[in-house]
Amino acid sequence: MVTCATGSRAGLLLRSSRKTRPGKVPFGAKQLLIRLVRAAPFALLCALLCTAQAWAEDPTAAARVLLVVNDNSPVSRSISEYYARRRGVPSENICHVKTPVAEEIDRVTYNRLAADVGACLQTHKLVESVYYIVTTLGDPLKVSGVTGLNGDAASVDSELTLLYPELHGAAAHRTAGLIANPYFGKIATEFSHPQFPMYLVTRLAAYDFVGVKDMIDRAMEASNRGKFVIDMSGGNDPAGDKWLRHAADLLPKDRVVLEETTRPLYDQSDVIGYASWGSNDGNHDRRFPNFRWLPGAIATEYVSTDGRTFQRPPQEWVPSHKWLQPELWFDGSPQSLSADFIEEGATGASGHVYEPFLTFTPHPDILLPAYYRGTNLAESFYLSIPALSWQNIVLGDPLCSLGKPH
Repeated sequence: MVTCATGSRAGLLLRSSRKTRPGKVPFGAKQLLIRLVRAAPFALLCALLCTAQAWAEDPTAAARVLLVVNDNSPVSRSISEYYARRRGVPSENICHVKTPVAEEIDRVTYNRLAADVGACLQTHKLVESVYYIVTTLGDPLKVSGVTGLNGDAASVDSELTLLYPELHGAAAHRTAGLIANPYFGKIATEFSHPQFPMYLVTRLAAYDFVGVKDMIDRAMEASNRGKFVIDMSGGNDPAGDKWLRHAADLLPKDRVVLEETTRPLYDQSDVIGYASWGSNDGNHDRRFPNFRWLPGAIATEYVSTDGRTFQRPPQEWVPSHKWLQPELWFDGSPQSLSADFIEEGATGASGHVYEPFLTFTPHPDILLPAYYRGTNLAESFYLSIPALSWQNIVLGDPLCSLGKPH
């Protein structure tokens, strides 16, 4: 469940919403292309067009990434090698750690991992220049502990967001409870250091290497087209419904599919964004929504444990909200899994490793409009997440961007 808290495949570089205009090729390069196009074979034309796109993008973007590879995990190594090659991540921005190949680790093990990541940033003088830390399938997922608003259980990724102030001499952050995200809701302000003393941490994870590889490839094909599907069916809290409806109001009407009845939205085509109550909807009776996702598509749901594992469920398993029937559970919960969105064709998604409480899930009325405007995947999600040192994970290539609306 989600409960309310009271009180409190072509291009080589990214489509960045920052300082570049996607699709604009320098004049000299354009003239060169025109001359070469008249005689070039098709394969060469494809290569030239890819190069033209690369010229149009921000060549420094890959240097904003620190890629964390667990050398004890073959799948982590494979993912890291593929992503680094596709995005052109500099070798000094690849952080090799050796940590247990386990989804859940204790706090002592996490502290060793965080120290190793911090050492990578300091040794290569990347503390300021890196904005995005990228973990992978095969890196630990969650830190065990006490759950609840005052607990110390959290996702590894959300804990790593707070490395930045600690590398500047701040005391280690408290682990009990949550910490306010200084970037939350700052939609008019470009992310930078030191203004926002944090890292934006995303995870390249799916059920297997092929799923992650496809996700990376789709991120590099993203474009600003398609529909934002917003499903309010099964809403069980006024605040969550308000954010969903507000998201629809903030997006172009001709690009929104909004469902306000009790019927879940399935079988949609050309989906670029999705938000719903997921398996908390009592009428939800499918594991997959049967969407045709466009490259770059993202998904978010008000679901407490959708990021709990990347183990593949049995084919016949169907998520539900039936907590009183353990025979329907998978990996300790009946709820839907974020990895299923990646499996079906989405490029990014949010998730939670333990109960986050509704207030601290991504707010779709911030997430979807920001992503529509061309803000990259990492910044769009973290703009919408209120808390750090908490339960949230973000799946996807941080550099993925739809570009500005046409």
